[in-house]
Amino acid sequence: MSGAWDLAEVVQLVRAVARAEIMPRFRNLASGDIQAKSGPLDLVTVADEQAELRLATGLARLFPGCVVVGEEATSRDPALLAMVADADLCFVVDPVDGTANFCAGLPLFGTMVAVVRRGAVVGAVIHDPVGDDTASAEAGQGAWLETASGDRTPLHVAAPVPLAMMAGSLSWKYMPEPPQSLVCRNLPRVGAAWDYRCAAHQYRMLAAGHCHFSIYHRLMPWDHAAGWLLHREAGGWAARLDGTPYSPAQTTGGLICAPDEASWHALRAALFEG
Repeated sequence: MSGAWDLAEVVQLVRAVARAEIMPRFRNLASGDIQAKSGPLDLVTVADEQAELRLATGLARLFPGCVVVGEEATSRDPALLAMVADADLCFVVDPVDGTANFCAGLPLFGTMVAVVRRGAVVGAVIHDPVGDDTASAEAGQGAWLETASGDRTPLHVAAPVPLAMMAGSLSWKYMPEPPQSLVCRNLPRVGAAWDYRCAAHQYRMLAAGHCHFSIYHRLMPWDHAAGWLLHREAGGWAARLDGTPYSPAQTTGGLICAPDEASWHALRAALFEG
């Protein structure tokens, strides 16, 4: 297989699936449409499952021979995760990121698709089904926000500011101890921090310059591959907690996304070094 792909076709597919499978079920879920996976805070709905199925089918039709690694499919077959590192053309799919918000009727969820070639993230789509607009990026081509009518606005990260003025998102839920307690104790060193329970919108805000940082511990590729590329192509700097580059094949090691390298080091020192 040649590994050929087209980002515009991916965007069109994602938008169509969101309209057909996600939005008709928003604030319209029956009790049997919601199930717990690993626990009460890890939910899946019929919208997640049907949207992922439609996306996988559509991507296979558009790009014959591609590999699709979806969050829900991988929960049933964890061996799929290993394919992200080596496939000639892989699409990593999170059909409804922010499922807890979706179940609660909060309009804060998104559909994320990352395009990965032989372990390198080369394309990103983060679609907001409610607003029907899409944040996209292509390696070396920048990042942009596109409306349903096709109007595009370039995305740029926020300008660097002193640590005490930095605001952003931080998810400490999956951090082990002692880092979890250390980070929570050190949070007053930054200007503000929050967690929207939705990486899709947190990455969109970050790439659009509406906040300065996002920090995560667990790095499942459907949650971060698309957002990492969107942030990088918008001009940002990101690395794992030990300073090594992000890879969609790695699911641990944490991630700090910042406006530039100096801001990254300032956040790392302030939050994780006592």
